[in-house]
Amino acid sequence: MSTDLDTTTAPAVGGTSAGQPAPTALEGRPGVPFGRTLRAELRKMVDTRAGFWMIVAMTAIAAIILVAVVIWGSADDSSFSGLLQLATLPMAMVLPILGVMAATAEWSQRTGLVTFTLEPRRGRVVLAKALASLAFAAVVLAFAFVASALVNVVAGTGEWDLPLAAAGGITLALMLYVLQGVAFGLLFLNTPIAIVAVLVLPSVWSIATTLVSSLEDAGAWLNLDRVTVPLFAGEMGGQDWAQLATGVAAWVLLPLAVGTWRVLNREVK
Repeated sequence: MSTDLDTTTAPAVGGTSAGQPAPTALEGRPGVPFGRTLRAELRKMVDTRAGFWMIVAMTAIAAIILVAVVIWGSADDSSFSGLLQLATLPMAMVLPILGVMAATAEWSQRTGLVTFTLEPRRGRVVLAKALASLAFAAVVLAFAFVASALVNVVAGTGEWDLPLAAAGGITLALMLYVLQGVAFGLLFLNTPIAIVAVLVLPSVWSIATTLVSSLEDAGAWLNLDRVTVPLFAGEMGGQDWAQLATGVAAWVLLPLAVGTWRVLNREVK
């Protein structure tokens, strides 16, 4: 007596039965949206005690300088351009430090495992850190413009004596200094070392190019503090732009490229 056997092949584990459509990915881009990563980096710049007090100190120093100029300064110092240059002076020193802190957050606070698990594409994290630092610097600079304008109207000359070229030059120069802080932070991946490096190394090089005659020509092209002087004044010429490009390449783009490579390839512990 013969028995009919069912020759239907059972589906493999995890597979689909015959006639059933294969599963497809959900619509939309996979991974964490870049906007969410950018907002997280912006939030991390202000929700730590170090970042918060750095912002408070920078704002307080700028306010003290403006008040001191109004009380004891001359009429030339009370002009809008003079007030703005004095208000942005502490920012040129503090904003790079904020860039360093943003770049080294995962390594100094040991949160890299969480960050790079949620977003394994480390290049997007690096880009978000750079854009967040620049956006934060733009907000702080806007505050300096508004504060200087108010002080100028209330107790100064009340005249807009700042050319648009100088205003744009100040903005670009501060953005470059912020990006330099991010670059040094990515390069060293250590907050104290990166802060010391971004404050000391350019100053040492600037002093060396001033005192050593054989380095004077190199300093004209590779001294970031020197090549940004015409930028702050809004008097950039053809050679000034070329010197700015070489200075930025040496002190911003090169450490930024090397630092990004380190973040992309370093083991997270």
